[in-house]
Amino acid sequence: MATPPLPTLKTARRSRFALRWYSWLLLLVAAAYGLAFAMHWDDRGVLWLQERFESPAERQESIWLPDYQAVIDAKPLPGMEKDEASDLAYDQQTKTLFSVMGKNPFLVELTLQGDVLRKIPLLGWSNPEGVTVMGNGLLAIVDERDHVITIVKVDANTRELNIADFPKYDLGPSKDQNKAFEAITWDARNQQLLLGEERPPALFTWKSDGQKLIGDKQALASEELDIRNLSALAIDPRTGHTLVLSADSHLLLELDEKGEQVSFMTLLRGFNGLKKTIPRAEGVTMDEAGSLYFVSEPNLFYRFEKQR
Repeated sequence: MATPPLPTLKTARRSRFALRWYSWLLLLVAAAYGLAFAMHWDDRGVLWLQERFESPAERQESIWLPDYQAVIDAKPLPGMEKDEASDLAYDQQTKTLFSVMGKNPFLVELTLQGDVLRKIPLLGWSNPEGVTVMGNGLLAIVDERDHVITIVKVDANTRELNIADFPKYDLGPSKDQNKAFEAITWDARNQQLLLGEERPPALFTWKSDGQKLIGDKQALASEELDIRNLSALAIDPRTGHTLVLSADSHLLLELDEKGEQVSFMTLLRGFNGLKKTIPRAEGVTMDEAGSLYFVSEPNLFYRFEKQR
């Protein structure tokens, strides 16, 4: 019986090259799948296809995030590089914005162009991560570390706020105490706060009489929150639709009154007029004209306008 020939050096090199090529291909496929899973591109792809079939009338009845373009892109908030902007809220009465800084607790009032009007120290807060305007000078602030909501009164003469001077409401335990309640927005139509836990993403409501909270928070169905984390919430005063922001997913979702996904916006470079990816979007709000505003850690401000 003849002995099979030994592999030549050329054949061995080809085998090693093929093995390396196959290994790199597997690594590339795994990386692509991991990135797609992390960004929920499979879900976004389905929603993108659904958006193609929405009628002009249906688009008109929604916020329709694909039509928004950045008109103020990554404007720095001066002197706040180490403060970590954590949320953003629009005040319809003053036509200004309020943001909380989580690392060094204070409230900052901004113009709609992202210019600083004043800074208000927050005395007694540990880690303010969420803020919303309830009207008549009342703001609700969420402290993620202490798991409380505080309703404060702010007017033109306010120079500082002490947590001991205002009513506090216990948010109770979370599945992950270190990634707990971070998002809050006022739902004027239903006279309630809409609250969001960061991870795992979950939604809750808490009824109010416009001055104080009533009863306890109630859990909402959160099946449509296919995002890595929940950073902030806002409600469109025109449609009543909810905006859900995820810093980890670089994504803004629009949900309708039933909690179903309607549209989305990707917060990555090259999309919606962004020259660079929003590094860590932590706050979003919308005014009565439909303009969108974001803050990102550490101290960046964005404004988006609908172009169609």
